[in-house]
Amino acid sequence: MSPIPEAAAHIPPARESSYPVREGNAVVPLVDGIPAFTRICEAIEAATTSVWVTVAFLERAFRMPGGRGSLFDVLDKAAARGLDVRALFWSEPDIEDQIADEEHFPACEENTHFLVSRGSGIRARWDRVPKYCQHQKSWMIDAGTPGEVAFVGGINLDAGSVVAPGHPHDPDIEPGKGIHDLYLEIRGPAATDVVHNFVQRWNEASEREGPHGLYPDAARCDELAFPEALSAAAGETPVQITRSVLAGLYRNDHPTPGGERYAIGEGEYSVREQYLSAIDSAKRTIYLENQLLFCPRTIDALGEALIRGVVVTVLVPRVTMPEVVAARAHPRSGLLFDGLANLGEHEGFLFAGLASNRGPGVYEDVYVHAKYASIDDAWVTIGSTNTMFRSFKGDTELNASFWDPGIARALRCQLLDEHFGEDTRGLGDVAAFERYREVARANRQRRKAREPMQGQVFEMDPNAWARPES
Repeated sequence: MSPIPEAAAHIPPARESSYPVREGNAVVPLVDGIPAFTRICEAIEAATTSVWVTVAFLERAFRMPGGRGSLFDVLDKAAARGLDVRALFWSEPDIEDQIADEEHFPACEENTHFLVSRGSGIRARWDRVPKYCQHQKSWMIDAGTPGEVAFVGGINLDAGSVVAPGHPHDPDIEPGKGIHDLYLEIRGPAATDVVHNFVQRWNEASEREGPHGLYPDAARCDELAFPEALSAAAGETPVQITRSVLAGLYRNDHPTPGGERYAIGEGEYSVREQYLSAIDSAKRTIYLENQLLFCPRTIDALGEALIRGVVVTVLVPRVTMPEVVAARAHPRSGLLFDGLANLGEHEGFLFAGLASNRGPGVYEDVYVHAKYASIDDAWVTIGSTNTMFRSFKGDTELNASFWDPGIARALRCQLLDEHFGEDTRGLGDVAAFERYREVARANRQRRKAREPMQGQVFEMDPNAWARPES
């Protein structure tokens, strides 16, 4: 018997995944950086055995909310209590050639010296995937104990991410640098799959045999045992952990705690499979919040859904990455941008951004960095994966999907309330997104007239997105 409830049963799980759907989980969506990082820090402060984290980007200016200090302050405080604290960092010596104006914590003498000089009690390894990014953002607390909890999401460790819901003005954040994003807290059997992923990456981290690929030293930076049993049930929500992992990146196909075996050496692309199967199965509504919509197959699938009569809403940053703007000029990207423009021909499609009113005729962009999708108020995925080919087939990614209409609907209501200031709990998903589209289109006209907007959401022209002049 399937653990997926009947109202969500039309949305199939990923079949080519290391991890099956696990029943018996408790999940809590965490919207925006201050609530998410506060909850993560509370879990760390209550931990009794271990704290493990995977890190992609890390700004030097990043500080945890509540005066807790830097990432290293939080981790070293936990280590000083005798906890097993481990951090797996992305290392890319040519980061500027990949992604401009981003900071991370690579394997190098400077960073090893930094850890030594502060007497850091953490254990660290560095992991690289040539030409791509180790993009997973996950936290595991008290792995292998009854208190095991995991967090999976996309929020980077940068200053602009530490924001409150609604994105009120923060004098410490540069205008336009405030970020909207999500995490998902997981307790139960699926949390053990997040642990399994960490152990697999930790034990085979690419730089572990290099001169600065582990800390403090080989004798004390030991390998980890794979989990042998799933966490006990903690709730009633079915959850599946999905990944993007390039073929040949990891050779280990150690069985998962449920006894499943997946040949990870051949690569895993279950996030892509899950996204496309969910979109193809949608009956009423599709809602995406994502940093990027840059995948031809995903755009085609959204077009097919619109033809079926599904209401499709896509929220992205108004000003996207320079790399996407540059792609506009490349002939090979023509079909992708044509497909995006064609979506705008459908009445049921909304392409939107976020901005806060900051004064008469003054609007401050909110950067949508979320990697969230919801189908029919029944299924949700939250993680690190952008809806683009690179994330589906190159970068190492981690998502958590769940089938729970009650939580999916509550999260939809929370997000829409934040974005346009109306309570949609009394509306079904179709009516709620029709109202969302109505407000966004009215706000587009208000912006043109330099009038205050209702909330933050405003419609954008998909044919103008990522153009240098837009």
